[in-house]
Amino acid sequence: MSSEPVNLGQALSGFSDVYSPRIVGKVNDYDVRIARTEGEHVWHVHEHTDEFFLVLDGQFDVSLRDGDGAERTVSLRQGDIFTVPKGTEHKPSSPGGAILMFEPTGTVTTGDRHEGAIPDHVDSTPGHDISATR
Repeated sequence: MSSEPVNLGQALSGFSDVYSPRIVGKVNDYDVRIARTEGEHVWHVHEHTDEFFLVLDGQFDVSLRDGDGAERTVSLRQGDIFTVPKGTEHKPSSPGGAILMFEPTGTVTTGDRHEGAIPDHVDSTPGHDISATR
């Protein structure tokens, strides 16, 4: 990671892949990641960590399932934050936008387990260093 400031707008302009996060910084044992969003992600769960989202641009929806299988959707707009509690099944979707996430280093975007096949547009990864796309 660079010890120089990172402009998020410039970083986002350096790639167009959706659901393929770029690591733009680190805070202790956490990655600061940005990603473009569009379309449906996959139902998944992170058993041991919360997942923090900040919407940088557009709209970002997070569908959640409780322990009984009941579903609800949280709709987020630019400037909104939301944390998915650890162990909660969730499925992001978006008509288009960009997000910032805080996640422990090594956390895979499709969780510890996921439902169904991973769509081609979803990158199942612990993130890519932003310097690789510059």
